[in-house]
Amino acid sequence: MVMTAQALSSIADNALLIAAIALIADLQGPEWMAPMMKWWFALAYVVLAAFVGAFSDTLPKGRVMFITNGVKIAGCLMMFFHAWLGLDNPGQLGLVFVAYTIVGIGAAAYSPAKYGIVTEMLEPAQLVKGNSWIEGLTVLSIIFGTVMGGVLIHPDVSHALLSHDWIGNIATTRSEAAIFVVSLIYLAAAACNLLIPRTGIQYPIQQRNPIKLLCAFRNYVCILWSDKLGQISLAVTTLFWGAGATLQFIVIEWGAQHLGYRLDQASILMGVSAVGTVVGSAIAGRVPLKRALSVLPFGVIMGLAVLLMPLVKQPWAVYTVLLLIGGLAGFFVVPMNALLQHRGHVLLSAGHSIAVQNFNEQLNILLMLALYSLLLWLRIPINYIIVFFGLMVASLMLVIMRWNRLNHQENPDLQQAIGQHGHGQAL
Repeated sequence: MVMTAQALSSIADNALLIAAIALIADLQGPEWMAPMMKWWFALAYVVLAAFVGAFSDTLPKGRVMFITNGVKIAGCLMMFFHAWLGLDNPGQLGLVFVAYTIVGIGAAAYSPAKYGIVTEMLEPAQLVKGNSWIEGLTVLSIIFGTVMGGVLIHPDVSHALLSHDWIGNIATTRSEAAIFVVSLIYLAAAACNLLIPRTGIQYPIQQRNPIKLLCAFRNYVCILWSDKLGQISLAVTTLFWGAGATLQFIVIEWGAQHLGYRLDQASILMGVSAVGTVVGSAIAGRVPLKRALSVLPFGVIMGLAVLLMPLVKQPWAVYTVLLLIGGLAGFFVVPMNALLQHRGHVLLSAGHSIAVQNFNEQLNILLMLALYSLLLWLRIPINYIIVFFGLMVASLMLVIMRWNRLNHQENPDLQQAIGQHGHGQAL
């Protein structure tokens, strides 16, 4: 039931992104507005990071997921009713930003529960395999959700939806019809959340004073970054999620400028890349936790593979390159995510460790999306942006690999600590 709830919620998240981009296009918003909308989504993760971990550990994880899905539904409905308030065009665009930010608030509070329940249900030795299943399912839902978003805004499908009696009575545009369907998927996910069994794990009573929560969270961040294993896995996953979020928008713009695709066609490209990630995640499930750090070179190769994008135009070549990029990404991030969850569970708690992870990852998403929006605003050609992006990822992964070697030189027994339960002390 956990996986079903997660799949439905993730499908809705990704379909909503495409529908929201279509809504911005319908309202004639500028090109840089779509990545900036995602920027506000990520900002919710950063601002709430100190509080969502405590909230996740206060209630059973299934109940937390139900409540936070309700917040997502509220934001989705606000986006749907953007035109009902009589606002002018800039006002409606602003409301779309606010609505998507509310969805981001729900997602920020949902994430610690979603990943925290994995550490509650599985032993350390099973975390890589468990993460392989969770990440594989998540990416499958990304594929399905992204493709669904593209299908929902396709002219033929949107016409059929708007021609339906009860949808056509409340929706007037393709984006409104798509957002309405997405809200129904969120409702189904919320229903599944209520059926998630309790794990029986209880945490100490959580702090409620905001100032003390902020101070405690700062301490949690320092603990995880000071751990020799935690800092490497945290650096890799932070880089990966920032790069992945930016790549979503790069692929859409690349599809438009380089390949001449419409939005609904470009969304298929995002799905193709995600298929590769599923395959890579499945293969990564065979990597034992003790060998998690051995996959670091694949991050460098992934960055270099991005450089192939400006060179291809034929559909078979485009799909091959995107499958390669996605496969490399899935293969190297799953073991890193499992290692990070293991160290976070040993040093902190499930909810707090995931909140620290989200804080760092979403902060990097903010930085990378802001940089991408700036490059678009400066009218830099998309192929130049792709080359810059790929070289940056490859270079940063080389830096992280060098950092990891120095850590092992300082502590030769570091490898043996992977998979041990420990006593809550950083290495």
